[in-house]
Amino acid sequence: MCVSQRRWTGYRGLCCPALPLILLLPLSFLSSMPPLAQGAIVIPDDLSQPPVLTEMPQSYTAFSHEDINLPCEASGNPTPSFRWVKDGVAFGKERKNVGTLRAEDEETLDSYEGFYRCYASNTLGTAMTQSIHVIVEAQPVLLKQQKVHQQALEGESMILSCNPPESSTPPHIHWMDKKMVHIKENDRVMVGLDGNLYFANLLRSDSRNDYFCNAQYTAARTVLPNTAVTLTVLQTNDVVHGRKPHLFRPTGSHTSMLALRKHSVVLECLPKGLPTPKVEWIKKDSRLEDTSGKVDSDSHDRRLRFDSLTQNDDGEYMCRAFNEHGQTSHSFTLTVEASPHWVKEPQNLLYAPGETVRLECQAEGIPTPAITWSINGQQVSEVDDDPRRSVSGGVLILRDVEFADTAVYQCEATNKHGSILLNTYLYVVELPPQILSSDGVVYSTTVGTNIMIHCQSFGSPRPHITWEGEYKLPLLSDPRVALMTNGTIVLSNVSHDDSGEYTCSIKHTNISITAHLEVYNRTEILTSPQDERVLRGGSALLDCRFYKDPRLHKYQIVWRKGSHKLQETSDDKHTIFENGTLKVTDIQSDDSASYSCEVITELDIVTASGSITVVAPPDPPKNLSLSNVDDHSLTLSWIPGNSHNSPVIEFIVEAQEEQHAEEGKQRWEEWERVPGDFDHLELTLHPYCTYHFRVIAINEIDHSAPSKHSRNHSTSPAIPDSNPTGVRSESTDPKTLVISWDEMDKRSHNGQGFQYKVFWQESGVTDVHWNHAYVQSPPFLINNTGTYTPFKIKVQAVNSLGEGPAPVPEIGHSGEDEPVEAPTGVTTTVIDSTVRVKWNEAQNVRGLLMGYKIYIRRVGPHDGRVRRSLGKLHQAKEKEGHLERGRERDRESRVVVVHGRTTSEEVSRLQLYSRYEVSVTAFNSKGEGPHSPPHHFSTPEGAPGPPASLRFESPSEKSLTLYWTPPEETNGVLVGYMVQYQQEVETRDSPLEMQFLIDSSVTHFELESLDPSSHYIFKVIARTSTAAGPPITRRGATLLDGVPPAHISIVSSKTSLNLSWVPGERDRNHGFIIHYLRKSPGCDWSDSEVVNSTQGFYSLTGLQPGSQYQLVIKHRNETHWENVTWTMGPAPSELPSGFANQGWLIGLISAILLLVMILLILCLIKRSKGGKYAVKDKEDKEVDSEARPMKDETFGEYRSLESDADEKRSDSQPSLCGESKLGSDDSLAEYGDSVDIQFNEDGSFIGQYSGRGPVPPGHESSGPTSPVNAVPPVPIAPSMPSTLNRPS
Repeated sequence: MCVSQRRWTGYRGLCCPALPLILLLPLSFLSSMPPLAQGAIVIPDDLSQPPVLTEMPQSYTAFSHEDINLPCEASGNPTPSFRWVKDGVAFGKERKNVGTLRAEDEETLDSYEGFYRCYASNTLGTAMTQSIHVIVEAQPVLLKQQKVHQQALEGESMILSCNPPESSTPPHIHWMDKKMVHIKENDRVMVGLDGNLYFANLLRSDSRNDYFCNAQYTAARTVLPNTAVTLTVLQTNDVVHGRKPHLFRPTGSHTSMLALRKHSVVLECLPKGLPTPKVEWIKKDSRLEDTSGKVDSDSHDRRLRFDSLTQNDDGEYMCRAFNEHGQTSHSFTLTVEASPHWVKEPQNLLYAPGETVRLECQAEGIPTPAITWSINGQQVSEVDDDPRRSVSGGVLILRDVEFADTAVYQCEATNKHGSILLNTYLYVVELPPQILSSDGVVYSTTVGTNIMIHCQSFGSPRPHITWEGEYKLPLLSDPRVALMTNGTIVLSNVSHDDSGEYTCSIKHTNISITAHLEVYNRTEILTSPQDERVLRGGSALLDCRFYKDPRLHKYQIVWRKGSHKLQETSDDKHTIFENGTLKVTDIQSDDSASYSCEVITELDIVTASGSITVVAPPDPPKNLSLSNVDDHSLTLSWIPGNSHNSPVIEFIVEAQEEQHAEEGKQRWEEWERVPGDFDHLELTLHPYCTYHFRVIAINEIDHSAPSKHSRNHSTSPAIPDSNPTGVRSESTDPKTLVISWDEMDKRSHNGQGFQYKVFWQESGVTDVHWNHAYVQSPPFLINNTGTYTPFKIKVQAVNSLGEGPAPVPEIGHSGEDEPVEAPTGVTTTVIDSTVRVKWNEAQNVRGLLMGYKIYIRRVGPHDGRVRRSLGKLHQAKEKEGHLERGRERDRESRVVVVHGRTTSEEVSRLQLYSRYEVSVTAFNSKGEGPHSPPHHFSTPEGAPGPPASLRFESPSEKSLTLYWTPPEETNGVLVGYMVQYQQEVETRDSPLEMQFLIDSSVTHFELESLDPSSHYIFKVIARTSTAAGPPITRRGATLLDGVPPAHISIVSSKTSLNLSWVPGERDRNHGFIIHYLRKSPGCDWSDSEVVNSTQGFYSLTGLQPGSQYQLVIKHRNETHWENVTWTMGPAPSELPSGFANQGWLIGLISAILLLVMILLILCLIKRSKGGKYAVKDKEDKEVDSEARPMKDETFGEYRSLESDADEKRSDSQPSLCGESKLGSDDSLAEYGDSVDIQFNEDGSFIGQYSGRGPVPPGHESSGPTSPVNAVPPVPIAPSMPSTLNRPS
């Protein structure tokens, strides 16, 4: 709980005047009080104090008289006196003022060895020190030693011993040369904790004659140099082979160690081997990272150091030494115990007579310490019993104290690892009451906290304190208020209602103080940091959104990574935003940590924590080693790399074979995958190969990089252990046997001189003799073997050491040739349009029979002729197309391939009522044999297909004529048609009308008395004597009488008006004339040419710019439509007066006109040389209106020169009021009534009706066409399908 205190205006100072030392010591319990008001304490100057020890001795070793110095000093009033006890007996005289013990020269040094305790006493009690041990030793002296000579071979291990004199204070060992330069240590050369110098393996450069061991005794202030050691490393002519690791020390496989809490301990493993082994440390029963142990990198990982042991460090540890030849390990059991230490200590306090005193001291240790009490240095058990005193473990209670109970009490805790002692005094005194806390203090806190409002009192007996809130209400009745023994109150779970003034007073006196409490809203973190998993190199955002009381103006946001405070950096590694969010960029492995956000105000601190876990692909495995090496097997071991917070799922072991790979083409191949908790794999290898290996780790993030590859390993040769697979015949030519097989990988050759032994023997021969030959690679060719003769074949692997296992024979054949005989016994069974063809199995195939081919050809229709259904003349061309397609079907041939040895097959989808012939051939891989004799069969008559087309014509509003064409597939002799039609009504229950036509040559039918307001569904069905076929279905209705349009849109231009309208969907064509008048003096009405109502568009040309026109359409002598509109552009101007007098202008115009006339004559002469096309010849040609665009007014014909000239004159010389020549000399009206309808597949319209009726005489032309309004096509015979595309 954070509480802010401040004084109101008018307080009298920050602290009291300095007190005499004699008062501060007995009142040390007041040191935690808030500042006292000046002059608030009045204590008698002659107040006594029991002795308090200020200096105490400790155990040590003395080497001379000067070392004997045992300090023992104490304060108190009266001044304490001192005495010493050695080994339980008084030592020396009692001392005044100074208690420190020093050696006297006349006494021998040995007489000072022993256990000492110092006692400090005055009239109020006696304090004593803990027992200490003084050890006396002579100065270390180096005994005379002989020179040491050591020699060993290069690559062997070596120990140079150092045996300094023993001492209770172990020396520090330094190995140096004669120049006093330290011998350089590394992972190969190391000074052990025992002082010896260890060589894991020797080099020639280790030879020297000045290895000195120097022992430094710090306490004795002495350095003893040992005799020089000479080391000679001999060169060996043998190849220096590697050696698997062993340990110099510790020896054996297990070591047990006992260490004390907060002490330091070092575990050491010193290995030997070649190459120099590496060392790793693990904690067997948990993670090493969870302990305080640190692998000492300065010792090259040979030591695991604990600087301050905790109980978590207790457990099993293991060191593992390894190199590429193997590994060894040693386990340690570290047991952590503890000497006694205090967890609760009694305080020096003043008491008034009659009070109950409770002194409590608690100590812990392993084993649990025993606690004893003493009074003035004398154990309680040796003091007279007092019924007011009780002792229970670490608690001493004394009731109804008196002045005579003033004394110094000792509490001592002891176990097998040592003891600790405390002195505390009980002082019974009587003083007047006082309040020590300052008056007018303002306390500030936040809602929900607990706050202490101080009213420290002083006096003996203890003053009786009372508290009141505002309005003089007693506070102690509130269950949230607790009164402490020193007068301070604790207010729990503070709320805003607790704000106000509080009064503390001493009962039965007028002594009191006041305090004021201010309550603020607590600070809260609204959005805490999250636990983030982030890929290495990425970024993370940790939120810290918070709320604070608006009255608290000063606040601070602090982010911590673990316990380390983060600062914003210039490289944007850490950025703290105004809302408290922390951004961490370029995250690396060392950013994995717990992150906490602290919001600090004047009154409270709130904290929320999250974490960043950095995940990344694992580091590659390391330290690959080969062990348990046999001829063709070994064990591959590795040390997993850092998994980066994402456990390794599996390891991929890869191998590279070098001996048989081409230079530069060696590649790594996956050998095997093992689970992520494996660190070794047993490998079975091919003989006569050279391998090295590497390992890749995989976690959920990605693959690691490959490890460094292992050393090379070569296997010895052996006879082949397998034979080639895929032994087969690949013969292609007759009388030749080609034996082939899958070539074996070079790694399976198992030795030098590898080749293949090929065996062959004709199948079915009883001779046990096999032909054989040796070859280097496949294939193997044998001649003069006959055509498709079976052979037993086998292939065996052979090398210089011997032959592989006995091979298993296979059956192969010599080369094939084409079949020489056709299949016989061809028969057919016909069912409708399907025929089943059967034949006998082919003989003399001369190879592997792959199947048969059935050749089917349609000869023609059943009766040997093609039937033509004659209709009207206009159907002729269409039927010619049908007959041509029929002739194509007559000529159709089909080939059906039957694979395997099957001797029958069904062939479907044949043409009904047709004659066919069939033949069969056999085939093998070389080709196809001869055809069987032709076999003939016929298909029966069946139902015809639907009529090929169906269209309508509507002569009137109640009649309609159907036209159709015969089916493309008659499948027999047509005997007639059936016509069905049905009126469309909402109830769908109108009767179905049917008409039978028994003459197959009739392909039209006229329907009368139809309802003009309804649509009908029409069906036409063709029939043979066998059955009726499917219908052709269309939907349609009759055409209505047309009228001129009544809704016309007009778009103006300078010299024309473009009129457009929407023709009625079912209206028959109607010809009408547009009357128009230019509203200008002297102008008369003009008429357009006859316009068809189905056009939908008409352009009225030859008009004057900027003029107003009135347009009228009449129907039956009545105005049907009328409109007034303007052309665009400026209006034509009148000639100015006196124009005839301007002679020069008249001459100029005449010259221009003459020139134009000459040019026109030349153009006409030039065009007349091209001749004319006969219009009649053009009309006789069939025109497709959709495929050929037509020029205006001519339906694709060329116009005469005269019409061209007239049009030019009309366009270039319009008169001011005269009629314009519109339209063309031809008219659509002469074509009478007809209809062309195009349907979709469902029978609905996709075009519009185009009815053409009579037009008034003298108006035989139609309006000009345009891209929007296409001219209807030339009428054709009703039997020819056509489509009329009309604008919508």
